[in-house]
Amino acid sequence: MDLLLWRHADAAEGSPDHTRTLTPRGLKQSQRMASWLDQHAPADLRILVSPATRTRQTAEAWGHSYEICPAVGLDATPQTLLDAAGWPDAGGAVLVVGHQPTLGEVASILLRDESGGLSFKKGSLWWFQLREREGELQTVLKTVINADLI
Repeated sequence: MDLLLWRHADAAEGSPDHTRTLTPRGLKQSQRMASWLDQHAPADLRILVSPATRTRQTAEAWGHSYEICPAVGLDATPQTLLDAAGWPDAGGAVLVVGHQPTLGEVASILLRDESGGLSFKKGSLWWFQLREREGELQTVLKTVINADLI
């Protein structure tokens, strides 16, 4: 199974939190990452997106259909996100467009198998892959991409 974690791009400050929109910089970040995904995303990718405006705008830059998924939204926990994605048993590939600190906490769990989050740059994407080697399941960090560097 492949799990891609994409933090929403740069968003304007404001309230209520769920209605915050992308800044012009955030729109550019989203477009850069969408271009990268066009070339590198796995086939048959399931896309789960937080209901927040900024995550939907981030995902819409790619132009692929997606599912609004509250389990990866502002109140998500690492476990609700992993359950929604079906990690590690679902097979296939899932892209989650979500928020800090949950994405960093998920990355920390997958990388270190312990709690305490890592920080995601805005607009960045982390790609994890579950593979089997010599009968043992391994979590591999396949790539980390920062939209500002594309």
